[in-house]
Amino acid sequence: MAAGIKADPLPLDGRVAIVTGGSRGIGRAIASHLGSLGARLVVNYASSSAQADAVAAELNSSGSDPSAPPRAVAVKADVSDPDQVKHLFDEAEHAFGSSVHVFVNCAGVMDPKYPALADTTVEDWDLTFKVNARGAFLGCREAANRLRRGGGGRIVMVTTSVVGALLPGYSAYAASKAAVETMTKITAKELKGTGITANCVAPGPVATELFFAGKTEEMVKRVVDACPLGRLGEGKDVAEVVGFLASDAGEWINGQVIRINGGFVI
Repeated sequence: MAAGIKADPLPLDGRVAIVTGGSRGIGRAIASHLGSLGARLVVNYASSSAQADAVAAELNSSGSDPSAPPRAVAVKADVSDPDQVKHLFDEAEHAFGSSVHVFVNCAGVMDPKYPALADTTVEDWDLTFKVNARGAFLGCREAANRLRRGGGGRIVMVTTSVVGALLPGYSAYAASKAAVETMTKITAKELKGTGITANCVAPGPVATELFFAGKTEEMVKRVVDACPLGRLGEGKDVAEVVGFLASDAGEWINGQVIRINGGFVI
């Protein structure tokens, strides 16, 4: 670049983002992509810090100035606990000296036994809703109260294309995510006048640990064969859509569910 010519700022330069479930799978891809767009990141994790610390370290090492303040921190929080969700936002504000601009809810669980509804235990149903629905509610509620007003505020909830596919064996998972989609659409209307948008992205089959758990090679092959593009999704397929929604370019998209599945569910 010629001397004296400054590069254009990155789309999320100076903005603060929280990604729950950001230490692995789709959440990790989203955190990394938002960081590449200039966001300062809080990478949330639930139990083991090693993976979250690795994501934060990777983002911090990507900067050109080694003496610059950290661009990413890892913060432990159980998304189903309201006090810990509040702490997550407190830590973001403390770490970066700014209110949060972008909240991405990606924390989630799925029963790898894929039971029929008739065989689903109350305990498994409750656990699925505790993380997927209650956790999403608590994060979305905190974001609705604390995100930056007046422009740039973004809520992105990660749901699933299974809500549209209605696959047997996914009753608890699909129901929990359908609840999140309805909640998010209503939240978008309730945030009228704040400049905050609220949307869902609904991935189809993505090659992550969560997807592969409990599936045989034959089951995976059937899923791939059912996709018109003939492959599983990758984390970046989802992350790039989230990055767009988080940017100024995505402002006019609000209250929507965007299915990202290569045609697996139409």
